[in-house]
Amino acid sequence: MALNRTISAGSWLPYAAARATPLAAAAVVVLDCATDFLPDDPLTGVVTPLRLALALGLVALLVTGARPETFRTRLDLPIGLLLLASAGATFIGGHATAPLRGLLTAVAGYYLVVAVRRSQPESWRAFGLLALVCVAAVGTTAFAQVTNGTPTGFCRTGLFAEVDCAAPGSGTLIRATGTFANPNLLAAFLVLLTPVALLTVVAVAERTARTVVVLVGVVGYGAVLTTFSRAGYVAATGLLALGFAYWLAPRLGERQRRLAAGLCLAVLAAGAVVIWGVSRAGTALGVRGQAWESALGIAAADPLGVGLGRAGAVISAAAPGDRVFVHAHNLWLNWLVETGAAGLLAMAAITVTALACAVRAAREKSAVGIAGLAALAGFFLMGVADHPANLDRVGMLFWLVLGLVMAEAPGRWRRPADAPPPTARAVARSSAARPERSGSTDLTP
Repeated sequence: MALNRTISAGSWLPYAAARATPLAAAAVVVLDCATDFLPDDPLTGVVTPLRLALALGLVALLVTGARPETFRTRLDLPIGLLLLASAGATFIGGHATAPLRGLLTAVAGYYLVVAVRRSQPESWRAFGLLALVCVAAVGTTAFAQVTNGTPTGFCRTGLFAEVDCAAPGSGTLIRATGTFANPNLLAAFLVLLTPVALLTVVAVAERTARTVVVLVGVVGYGAVLTTFSRAGYVAATGLLALGFAYWLAPRLGERQRRLAAGLCLAVLAAGAVVIWGVSRAGTALGVRGQAWESALGIAAADPLGVGLGRAGAVISAAAPGDRVFVHAHNLWLNWLVETGAAGLLAMAAITVTALACAVRAAREKSAVGIAGLAALAGFFLMGVADHPANLDRVGMLFWLVLGLVMAEAPGRWRRPADAPPPTARAVARSSAARPERSGSTDLTP
């Protein structure tokens, strides 16, 4: 096949460029998520610089011999359902197609990362390094805003009271936004990417280099504190609990682990019930209670969804008062409002499957699995009371991290007992071609 045939000296350079293009495209997308350096205006038609980079990366993968199983993941059916539900809500409702194109772009980023990760197994090191650079840039920008007193338009007094930045008061604290327009978006970005940045600890062997990586991780999580985002704080606390659970799990018996897992599921179910309950209790949770109550009413009245990107406007019109909402303040409720029951089902399946695959990879001591579990768990915790993926850059980053995690799992739920997962086959090919390099992602560098 294309990957195994002998390459003549004259065609080596174009082939090497084609091999480098997918990872380069993924790097451009990750950096754009952090800094928004690519222009949003299309080059022609609907082709933006970001979409051009993604297209070049995917075409290069096909040219260098990527097969259908390279792209196949356990999320293919839920993603297909999500796209169908989104397309149905868009076209049946006669809404603008730009948000649907945005979702398709993010899904293309997901499959690009999956294929790069499987065809170039050592690329997990590159993704860790990219994340390290992005977290350092965004985190230090956030600290600079606080230390220099740079106005961001967002202020708190204490931890919970939102105040007008122009109002006098000695207790007013600036909320950092970093390279984003909102502190909650900054918190979501850091919660998602900082665990991936810490992958670099496994990729380097020298102690002082590892110390620098850890310091950047401290900057990333420290910058979450500068946002004064309550959802971000909840996510960070959840990550600490996750770390403790990961440390405790080997010390428990099988029955105790099952009991702990059952308790976690019960807590999640109870959280869903609480959200439903407070949504019926007026202003029990302030603006979030109003948003949830309106979202459930809208979903019941329009089971096919109101269209991508329209949840905020529809909820603002339905909620009492003149409060303007941008989204439903809950990731899954927002999908329910915008894409109906089918979209909610698809997103719930993506959530459960992704977490299950990340847990399994973490139990197998995969560094990518551990980092991915921390990233997704933190992001989903934020999603309970917020919807940071409402912004294209954060939404794209979510799909990229999701692809990094799902590439660790076999594409099929069932496979022959003697067939290794796709990444293992890619590792074997890479090791055979370059014995001096390893694509392993276990905890030993």
